[in-house]
Amino acid sequence: MIEVSGLTKRYGEFTAVRDLSFIVQPGEVMGLVGPNGAGKTTTLRCVTGIIPPTQGTTRLGGIELAADPVAAKRQLAFFPDEPRLFEYLTVWQHLNFVARLYGVNDWTERAGQILHELEMADKKELLPGELSRGMKQKLTIACGLLHRPQVIIFDEPLTGLDPGGIRRMKDVMKRLARDGAAIILSSHLLSLLEEVCTHVLILKNGEKVAHGTMAEVRTRFSHGDQLSLEEVFFRATGDSENSALPPVLP
Repeated sequence: MIEVSGLTKRYGEFTAVRDLSFIVQPGEVMGLVGPNGAGKTTTLRCVTGIIPPTQGTTRLGGIELAADPVAAKRQLAFFPDEPRLFEYLTVWQHLNFVARLYGVNDWTERAGQILHELEMADKKELLPGELSRGMKQKLTIACGLLHRPQVIIFDEPLTGLDPGGIRRMKDVMKRLARDGAAIILSSHLLSLLEEVCTHVLILKNGEKVAHGTMAEVRTRFSHGDQLSLEEVFFRATGDSENSALPPVLP
């Protein structure tokens, strides 16, 4: 479970996020969306403990992040939009290193299963410099899933993936939710959120403008219309210019 209460982050006189609260239950996938500058990145950095909030609390798997950051982060896997890997470690050595950090005793069997699921079983001995952008992203995900996290946060997870990799990544996210993980998925690809997410949180200017299940948020902004998440997003954020655009013809 992810519990965020009264999250506020200020940079000097500028408030990036103001009094934000939400809960993501096990098995739920919450899409985090908003225009550029809405506060999404700041929210993710505070929730993962990369930066401290000015006010508010975060609990990961029932553990308060500020009170016991090591125990809280043991529940967590955070996948940023840019893979960060060790240049001189092979794929298999990356997994071995992560297993030692988290004390994963059955790591060889589990690492083999994850690499097979991500179609990387034949890449064990390759260095990051020998991998494509998409393969680097997959390696980052393999390392993050090795310790069986119960709280998972994706930031633009499809960057660099080919169509086959995109489909497989969607399947992985759905499986993780079925297995009981609480997931936040931040992406500008609203079609991805529409397909994968059970809930959605829309931010604008650092504040929550919509939050709930997909059905609840659609009902709130539809006014009787059948709307896509993209159309709901434009109505929720007050972008009347884009919401009025006609559909693009094939």
